[in-house]
Amino acid sequence: MKIISVNKSASFEYFIEDRYEAGVVLEGSEVKSLRKNNCNLSDSFCFIRNGEVLLKNMHIAVYDKSGAFNTRESRRDRKLLLHKEEIAKISGKVNEKGYTLVPLKIYFSQALVKVEVGLCRGKHTFDKKKSLQEKDLVREKERQIKEYLK
Repeated sequence: MKIISVNKSASFEYFIEDRYEAGVVLEGSEVKSLRKNNCNLSDSFCFIRNGEVLLKNMHIAVYDKSGAFNTRESRRDRKLLLHKEEIAKISGKVNEKGYTLVPLKIYFSQALVKVEVGLCRGKHTFDKKKSLQEKDLVREKERQIKEYLK
């Protein structure tokens, strides 16, 4: 499994409740661009329309060696491939208050491009401050252990 891109802000902004693995409908030039790690998941999100899950705002740079006819929009909506049961479960949760569907990482599973999607609940500012404090405490402990072992 080769990880292409990780959405680092998702774990800071949201509590991740469930994780799902989904396939993505892409073109050949987009896959070639992904092999060069030309992808950005920041500010991207998922939504459900007509029983389909769509990924919006994921930036995949246009492959420089593709022909003139293959140049499509780099931030177009991309369809995610999930089972009907998973889509029904996700749509029931998303319709509840406070839940959203966020892409967490994109990676290659053998030759296929997969997206890990998380069903998330938003954090408040005091939750974000608390997580930063916990991260600082862990970092300080690691520093003290490192100094002690020297």
